[in-house]
Amino acid sequence: MFVLLSAKLFAPVSDASYRAASLVEILHTATLIHDDVVDDSMERRGFFSVYALWKAKATVLIGDYLLSKGLLLSLDNNDHQILHILSDAVRKMSEGELLQIEKARTLNLKEDIYYEIIRNKTASLLASACAAGAWSTTQDPIITEKMRMFGELTGMAFQIKDDLFDYTSDNIGKPTGNDIKEKKLTLPLIYALNNTSSSTRRKIIYVLKNENTNPEKVKWVIDEVEKVGGIKYTTEKMNTFRNEALAILRSFPENPERQGLEDMVVFVTDRKY
Repeated sequence: MFVLLSAKLFAPVSDASYRAASLVEILHTATLIHDDVVDDSMERRGFFSVYALWKAKATVLIGDYLLSKGLLLSLDNNDHQILHILSDAVRKMSEGELLQIEKARTLNLKEDIYYEIIRNKTASLLASACAAGAWSTTQDPIITEKMRMFGELTGMAFQIKDDLFDYTSDNIGKPTGNDIKEKKLTLPLIYALNNTSSSTRRKIIYVLKNENTNPEKVKWVIDEVEKVGGIKYTTEKMNTFRNEALAILRSFPENPERQGLEDMVVFVTDRKY
């Protein structure tokens, strides 16, 4: 949807637009298949993952196969710039994953490093989708870069909203406290660690390292994060990214496609799951 709306924002959707949308979908699926191996995940979208059914060797090969199919889709049609845009996103997604693995060992994550991780891991895909869509109908590097930045800002807001779910009690289909159990440092927790007393900070780190599967201890960490203002701060940051994305979008003429993209940005931050 982001690819096609970003394309039609400027001109009628072309065959290149449809190929760009297909490439995004194929590459995204390939990265999810590989992610399930990396995360040792047995479930994807409420069903058995490929990894659960076929184990690591076949799963890695299936992901590689999809990657090659996506690359050939662009090369066979001379969509070189779109391929460049999407290949750059795949590189960034890998870098983000590796950076997160590196930083997870120390449990000492700064806010700027957190932004770098989610910018690469999550926002780069949405950024490339919007850029590829815009390029497919304009071939204008300035417009394409503006739409890339729009997608990146929207992706940042999306991931921050996702991280907020871990600290809410709504029935959202994601276990509350799951990131804590997995020792993931997300923005609410990073803020709390940097803005609480040294004794509470030590206790939180101890729970993360040694008691992260104890429901009572996990709930205590969640309560401490809320008490120190981590939820409020994170929500404000999410809204800042959202508003910056909307400002870029509103620099273009108003039309139904722009309204559609605005609605999607608002959905990103207002969704309940």
